[in-house]
Amino acid sequence: MSDPTPLCQFQNEKRKDKELSVKITKILKQREEALNGVDICAIENQVDHIIEELEDGRDLSQIIVHVDMDAFYASVELLHNSSLEGKPFGVGGGVLCTASYEARKYGVRSGMAEFVARKLCPELIVVKLNFERYSEMSKRCMRIFRTYDPNMSVAGCDEGYLNITQYCADHQIDAETCVQEMRTAVHSETKLTVSAGVAPNKMLAKISSDKNKPNGQFLLPFDRDSIKTFMHDLSIRKVPGVGRVHERLLDAIDIKSCGDIYTHRATLYLMDKQFGLRFLLKTYLGIASNVVQAGTREERKSIGAERTFRALSDKHMILSKLEDVADELARDMVSGGWTGKTVTLKYKLDTYQVFTRAKSLDRWASQKKEDLFAIGKELLLPELPLTIRLIGLRITKLKDLHAAEPAGGIKRFFGTSSSPRKRVKLEADIGGQSEPEGEDDSMPGFYEEEELDLDHLGQGDQTMEGSDEMLSKPHSKPHSGINASPPLGTSSKNHVFNLFEASGSGLLQDQERVVTVAEHHTCPICSKQLKTDNQGLNAHIDFCLSKGAILEAQAEASSPKAFKTGKQLK
Repeated sequence: MSDPTPLCQFQNEKRKDKELSVKITKILKQREEALNGVDICAIENQVDHIIEELEDGRDLSQIIVHVDMDAFYASVELLHNSSLEGKPFGVGGGVLCTASYEARKYGVRSGMAEFVARKLCPELIVVKLNFERYSEMSKRCMRIFRTYDPNMSVAGCDEGYLNITQYCADHQIDAETCVQEMRTAVHSETKLTVSAGVAPNKMLAKISSDKNKPNGQFLLPFDRDSIKTFMHDLSIRKVPGVGRVHERLLDAIDIKSCGDIYTHRATLYLMDKQFGLRFLLKTYLGIASNVVQAGTREERKSIGAERTFRALSDKHMILSKLEDVADELARDMVSGGWTGKTVTLKYKLDTYQVFTRAKSLDRWASQKKEDLFAIGKELLLPELPLTIRLIGLRITKLKDLHAAEPAGGIKRFFGTSSSPRKRVKLEADIGGQSEPEGEDDSMPGFYEEEELDLDHLGQGDQTMEGSDEMLSKPHSKPHSGINASPPLGTSSKNHVFNLFEASGSGLLQDQERVVTVAEHHTCPICSKQLKTDNQGLNAHIDFCLSKGAILEAQAEASSPKAFKTGKQLK
């Protein structure tokens, strides 16, 4: 019997593309309506004033470095197994986390489905993941980086941001010499190579680190004109915080490079809600945060666990997997000192469609396995029968039990930003955390798009079919097959070092059938405060995940029940 996985993944790709096409059509219609009868020159003048204000805030005083280990997983495996030298190989299973440079010559890349990679490169060798090996090597690299900036912001197991301004002043060396010294130290200690970008802020440093890869460095001149020239012809997809969906949407309104942002500034002003005017203007100018600091426990937004396995339909076997997940989550909550008020169940069907169901509690969640399992079971049973390949539980609206004083009250309730642009992924198990960025670190909805991409990729499917290996502690990363850039402070290759986010397939889903008492809730996706019951909460979550236009596009499609029973779209 042939493996149905490639077909399911291909169908998923087709559905995603169809949904995006619908959204593009809607955006173009909105643009036409917005521009109708408008004084374009007057609007452009208004935007020019905003640009002047942004320019006044430009800061060129700090030396920021983005360090990025070259093909990290592949390089670590090569050190372990020298017979892979010169051969095309990838690391992962089901989905590749990275690929050797020899494999990349065939078009193989990180995040690509293994069956696609093998079509491109029949000689491809696939090496299974070894998290302990990567973790140990990551720690060795980060120790070296921290000698140059003890407060470095780690963006993943293989990359991070440093502010070397003080180090250069103390040691009376220039930035290029300092970075070269740093890269040499890493290679001497680990035999791994690292690429680096040096610039006045984190966005420019991250973009620059890709200029001379692998094993190179690039310094962007610290003056306004050089920066604007550098950004002008830069492809919009290279910008951190612009995801694959927004890349396509921007392309639809003729914005392909950063220079095009200025040309179409009137359109972006009128469609600020869809595109985020200030973020794009700052991108055009090359202005971004230059604050580099280590993450803190207070920034953590959630804690979760999940498992992937061969497709299961048997109720008892599914519940057994759920119980295992509850046990893992309970132990992590106890060891980490966390509790929360919203429990989210996530499951992935054999068709690779992802669904979530959430329950908001009127008390702090228990850290006992039995209690977590009971809530997960309550959310799951109304959805059966199902054929699933992944199941997970997640706690949000967290309380830090190790905090010096209670974190409750109105400040805690409203302290989390309601804007998805203000949220960051802060839960990397290896490498620590990174700081919140400000209001303009990404396009609107970027983080939800990233979460959808994680599931579209098959987060948790990094292991071979049939394995019960936990993949929730190591965390995932954005959709790879399309060049989407993560926001500052998150790793572009951190495929297995992100905890799962409450996310979904973008299809219409059944409404929740659990608790119906109206109360205050916080959406785990957009952080919006809601006064509703759990059915309303889940409807809102589905709406967030569906992105509005996709929801409408799928309204006439096959019902979710067809997916639940494992049926495929025709």
